[in-house]
Amino acid sequence: MTLCRLLACAALVAALPADAQQTEPPVEASEPHVTEIAVIRADPAVVRAFATIESGHAAANRDLVTLNQIPAPPFGEQARGAAFAEMLRASGVGEVSIDEVGNVIARRPGTGARTVMIAAHLDTVFPAETDVTVRIEGDRYTAPGIGDNTRGLVMLLELARAIAAAEIATNATILFVGNVGEEGPGDLRGVRHIFRQGADHPEAFIAIDGGEENRLVSGGVGSNRYRVTFRGPGGHSWGAFGTANPHHAAARAIALFDERALSVTREGPRSSYNIGRIGGGTSVNSIPFESWFEVDMRSGDPARIAALDAVFQAAMQEGLAAENADLSEGAPLTVEIEDMGRRPAGPGDAEDALVQR
Repeated sequence: MTLCRLLACAALVAALPADAQQTEPPVEASEPHVTEIAVIRADPAVVRAFATIESGHAAANRDLVTLNQIPAPPFGEQARGAAFAEMLRASGVGEVSIDEVGNVIARRPGTGARTVMIAAHLDTVFPAETDVTVRIEGDRYTAPGIGDNTRGLVMLLELARAIAAAEIATNATILFVGNVGEEGPGDLRGVRHIFRQGADHPEAFIAIDGGEENRLVSGGVGSNRYRVTFRGPGGHSWGAFGTANPHHAAARAIALFDERALSVTREGPRSSYNIGRIGGGTSVNSIPFESWFEVDMRSGDPARIAALDAVFQAAMQEGLAAENADLSEGAPLTVEIEDMGRRPAGPGDAEDALVQR
């Protein structure tokens, strides 16, 4: 895997002494960085590590199938985590543990005080009942979740095996992490736990996750997610006509949000919004007791997320007020806005030394 070779260089560079990373980082890779990487790749131990990666394709493919065929829905990563932990132990890269929230962590001590974290997430977006059987056609492997992110887990394993086999020593301690809770409702709980409560405090963080082999993401898209529920007394569509309708309120609120949020996304840094799920009601001829939907707002710019959020909050209250203003009988509706997760935006810096290398 080409990307695994690139990650091997990235991991080794990140683990170098701090004074080796303070060069002038141009927008494009400069000659000092190119030379630096060339020197590292020519090191006999690194050459052995690359050879281990090149000779390990068959084992990597077996691991890809084994891990992918263990379901790992959000909050259900335990079985896959246990299998991944055993694979890391077998690599000999370092002491392996599973923390309080389910993160699998292999710790390879360095000679200095710094820590570098290289992670791939264990969970997938698919529910537990999804058929995750891997189908093989020639050199093509397909299955739900195989690219996001079983492939990342296997690349992390390859890197760990290569470093262990070549007996590469680093200045920084390296954490090889299979983290939980990356997808949707997980709200990054695994990585958050490591940074907030972990014994080590990573100074550099490399995540292996889907995408193309030649694409490097140096910043993070942030998001705010909510579940909105309008509630009311409900009733028969004929006998209780005039009662405030939660579906109508939700429709008004969504329409207002869509109308106003669009203007936020049309200018400036890229941003987006989406109503992804919606539900409620019991029959076609009854006024529902509740109507719910889930919304996702994203941007790489914190100010854009804040602007979308302000539009959203106002639209929810206005939709509620408009529906209640039209009722002729029964109690008014209420609305509950539940926070499903907040992921901070991190613009990043393409000129950062780690990115350049």
